[in-house]
Amino acid sequence: MGGVLFFHGRESSPSGNKARWLRARYGAFTPGYDTNSLATALPTARAALAEHRPEVVVGSSFGGAVACQLVAEGLWTGPTILIAPASRLLGGPSRLPEGARAVIFHGEHDSVVPLAHSQEMAGGGVELRVVAGGDHPLNCLLEDGAMARALAELGVLSHEG
Repeated sequence: MGGVLFFHGRESSPSGNKARWLRARYGAFTPGYDTNSLATALPTARAALAEHRPEVVVGSSFGGAVACQLVAEGLWTGPTILIAPASRLLGGPSRLPEGARAVIFHGEHDSVVPLAHSQEMAGGGVELRVVAGGDHPLNCLLEDGAMARALAELGVLSHEG
């Protein structure tokens, strides 16, 4: 099917800001899932990945941990955008496998997920983009065009005219 598959954070949902923005501009599929633990979210995430065969996976915070786990399991090998991924906090991988391609956005003033976790994950095909003045939700990525530019760099174009 292609397009964008978005995994939301623990404090968000398929109707959150990033999910709505990605759906409106990119036709993203934004599944809802149980955010009690990675173990409870992963069955839905694996099914969404298999069904939608996206061009890119985007994950925010808890959803970033979900995306990291799918990459670590070898189920997803395509480009990934991670927004303050909470992988390490949730017992997921602290690094992505060799050959993984990802862009990580992380706010320098994130009070939920330590910037050091994303710094540890960066390297090889994983690029860290620290957002000056950025907080944890990083909704500024939608407003300042950073998310649209990152998606365009990965070959995903907006459906907007």
